[in-house]
Amino acid sequence: MINKYRVHEVAKDFDCPSKEILDIVTKHFEGQKKSMTALEESELDVIFEIITKENSVDSFDAYFATANEPKKEEKKKDKKEEPKKSEAKADAQAAKTDKKAPAKNPEQPKKKQKDPNAVPQSRTKGEFRTIDTRASNVDLDKYNEKYENISPVNQDRRSDRTVNKQKLKQKSQQRRPGMKSRRETEAERLKRIAAERAKKPQIHIQVPEEITVGDLAALLHMTAAEVIKKLFALGQMATVNEVIDYDTAEIVATELGAKCEKAVVVTIEDRIIDDSEDDDKDLEPRDPVVCVMGHVDHGKTSLLDAIRNTSVTSTEAGGITQHIGAYRVDLNGQKITFLDTPGHAAFTSMRARGAQATDIAVLVVAADDGIMPQTIEAINHAKAAEVQIIVAINKMDRPGANPDRIMQQLTEHSLVPEEWGGDIICVPVSAKTHMGIDKLLESILLVAEMQELKANPNRAAKGIVIEARLDKGRGPIATLLVQKGTLKSGDIIVAGQAVGRVRVMVDDKGRKIKSAGPSVPVEITGLAEVPNSGDIFDAVTDERLARELVEQRKAEAKEEQFKSVQKVTLDNLFDSLKDGEMKELNIIVKADVQGSAEAVKQSLEKLSNEEVRVRVIHSGVGAPSESDVMLANASDAIIVGFNVRPDPVAINLAERDGVEMRM
Repeated sequence: MINKYRVHEVAKDFDCPSKEILDIVTKHFEGQKKSMTALEESELDVIFEIITKENSVDSFDAYFATANEPKKEEKKKDKKEEPKKSEAKADAQAAKTDKKAPAKNPEQPKKKQKDPNAVPQSRTKGEFRTIDTRASNVDLDKYNEKYENISPVNQDRRSDRTVNKQKLKQKSQQRRPGMKSRRETEAERLKRIAAERAKKPQIHIQVPEEITVGDLAALLHMTAAEVIKKLFALGQMATVNEVIDYDTAEIVATELGAKCEKAVVVTIEDRIIDDSEDDDKDLEPRDPVVCVMGHVDHGKTSLLDAIRNTSVTSTEAGGITQHIGAYRVDLNGQKITFLDTPGHAAFTSMRARGAQATDIAVLVVAADDGIMPQTIEAINHAKAAEVQIIVAINKMDRPGANPDRIMQQLTEHSLVPEEWGGDIICVPVSAKTHMGIDKLLESILLVAEMQELKANPNRAAKGIVIEARLDKGRGPIATLLVQKGTLKSGDIIVAGQAVGRVRVMVDDKGRKIKSAGPSVPVEITGLAEVPNSGDIFDAVTDERLARELVEQRKAEAKEEQFKSVQKVTLDNLFDSLKDGEMKELNIIVKADVQGSAEAVKQSLEKLSNEEVRVRVIHSGVGAPSESDVMLANASDAIIVGFNVRPDPVAINLAERDGVEMRM
């Protein structure tokens, strides 16, 4: 609320009658004013200027001489203005004056003698009196005393003026904010707001990986409309409940004058799962993990059977491996873990998962059959997983075996044998006669020694689920491959969306064991659900938090089902390249004949430039199959066909997974 400065208050501050203030206001402004009337700022300025001019003096001498005159003038003025109430009173007053006059007469001449010397009336404005001290005896001490007493003598008078001026300023300043708000322009208002904002201390906020616009506005102590306006100015349309990432939130916060930091969110997974890197001093040598890959019926399982001197082929339907098995082989005190991946094309995804979990891939090729389509797929999967390849040329006991032809075909797929100056070890073997088995194992150990495989056994177990199934009598059963740490019986493990306690743990030979170190495959029971093959498992200590983590993962998986994952297509390829999300375009080529497939492959690879590289991850003859769609989905690739038509199963799978096929 603005304080009002009234006429009688101004008169009181200036020590003058209210009529004098009213006369000044009436003379310079329109309208009638009374003693209780509030004055405007402009009126106060005029009053102050006029009164200060009236009390001004031309020189120090005049000021000193008139220092005592106001009291006399006030007395005379009071006598003149005093009304005569009665004649008797007037006579009495006159008599009193006559009686007192003789007492004052002795003082009057003294003052009259000083007046001509103190203030010469004929002097014009700006004229100064010069005193010649050379020929006369002038009492300089008198002047020095006056100059020395400037402050003490006139302190009250000057202080009164200062106080009056300060009061005027204070009252005008109290009135000014309201008047300014009515008169300031939009530019001035924005400038004032910016200045006020600059005076405020900078806000420090912590933003998580994702945040809604409303929550960001709350952190910035602003309205959601201001944040949305800033987002719109930056080129992004958003609503109050829309989720934005940290980078966008940081830009908006910086534009609005706040300092943004990334919030460290400690999740349940961070609390119970140890993902820290191991020190080199804690690492110990571990056994190599080898997967056996190749075309169907080229003798993978028979070769593995010959290696471990047991029969597993007889237990498989039609001689086809139905699940991923894990076995350990002992050679001169050194052990090797083998993963037997299916060779049939329907289990392409299982084979890809097996390649990712291993250190070395043994590619089995029949000496009398050569490189087949599934062999090429196995080569591409091993390359994608960056796994060292060792070629086992099987069935050397057959009459039509030709290992040189196999090596020639390998060079067509960038696999140059050591005999021809490359780095790919090729070992002729026979699963039937056990020829070259020892040499193959020695080659595996040699490659493993060169890779210097190490792991820390003294930590919580971590590994991968090789296979899982539901047994009618024993419940969920999972085959695990320990990669780090040591898994013990009774440990609480979290495998994907499954959680449980290890009740029974057996090795590859069916023996119950109490613990399993790195590179050891085991089969366990005790999980509440059947995990998915390829899930990562971790041993934890808090069962309650482990179950909360599983429930959280289930909820996230449910949300992912409703989200449309955008795959790379030729339509959105340019946008992906523009956003910098993609530097490489993966393509799968299928044609009616091998010559056409090679021609299309070479033409596409020539399209590579500095911004993006076209990479043909697989090419083959025939219609695009379900296996091709699986590979394209895993590699984020596009399937290109030439003179072929995909089968209905592949079309349905491609539509479901969002894989683009161009024929």
